[in-house]
Amino acid sequence: MTNGTRSTKDRGARRAATMIGRVVRRPKKAIGAPPGALVYEGEPKAGPVAIHVLKYDSSTIHEEEWTADQIPQRYVQGRAATWIDIIGLHDVEAMQRIAEAFSIHPLVLEDIINPGQRAKSEEYENAVVVVLKDVDFDRTRKAITADQITIILGDGFVLSFRDRDSGLFGGVLERLRNGRGQIRKRSLDYLAYALVDCIVDKYFLVLEAFGEETDEMEDAVTGIPDAAVLRRLHAVRRELLVFRKATWPVREAVGALCRNDSSLIKEGTVTYFRDVYDHIVQVVDITETLRDVLSGTMDLYLSSVSNRMNETMRVLTIIATVFIPLSFIAGVYGMNFEYMPELKV
Repeated sequence: MTNGTRSTKDRGARRAATMIGRVVRRPKKAIGAPPGALVYEGEPKAGPVAIHVLKYDSSTIHEEEWTADQIPQRYVQGRAATWIDIIGLHDVEAMQRIAEAFSIHPLVLEDIINPGQRAKSEEYENAVVVVLKDVDFDRTRKAITADQITIILGDGFVLSFRDRDSGLFGGVLERLRNGRGQIRKRSLDYLAYALVDCIVDKYFLVLEAFGEETDEMEDAVTGIPDAAVLRRLHAVRRELLVFRKATWPVREAVGALCRNDSSLIKEGTVTYFRDVYDHIVQVVDITETLRDVLSGTMDLYLSSVSNRMNETMRVLTIIATVFIPLSFIAGVYGMNFEYMPELKV
């Protein structure tokens, strides 16, 4: 085996290992560890946890920045609705203090700091917990990033936990600050709906990027396809698989919110969650359609390569057919005969 062949296979193996690692994540928690054992499984980082607090009612809004140590003293349940946005999950001790202040179940806290959770929604005695994925598509790297977001709806508060600030909730913040729409006039379950709706709506932007990539590859395949097109096609199919893994369970999670019996979610808000459910069903349908289109594009690529090979073989066959008689004549009369055939009878 040549060095070039070996290096190509090594690169392919590394890409396959990376793909498997993104789809199948091995937990860092030791086997046999007790339930609720806290091990941060995200990207290592330093610095304090950022906590942005909004207290609002129909006529006023007040914003503050807290630390984890300040939450037990500064949070007081009152008439104003409170949204606490926590950015940075790497500080396990800070997460424990926040969990104690809001009576968060240890298993929920374990899920919060483990970014490999499947999208889901769960009902507890004093809270409704929703775990979803914030998905981005990098057009330059042709890569999907999926960050976990946990939303907890409690009595008088909404908590949102995320590892980094992607600007996802900027629209909700603006609506709260400007008093537009119903968000400041309704109860906190409507705020939870607005956050979930932001996450799901962003999926359509990612699908739009996938659609543009698919159209470009279809055009490339119908032209003169080469190995670069095949590599790009494989890359997009791989990232679509990552996107599907992140978004497919969201349908079940939002559907559970529509059927939720918790007193924290009012019947009027369930109607809005049903609208989000319709959106995520569309996302799933479009994802499956793109998978089919990419599979068809792959078949088209292979057919195009096969047709080009057949065309080459046809030309070579014609050339060979023309030269066979000449080769025969040259072979016969080029031999060292004492008496040349057919010259003497």
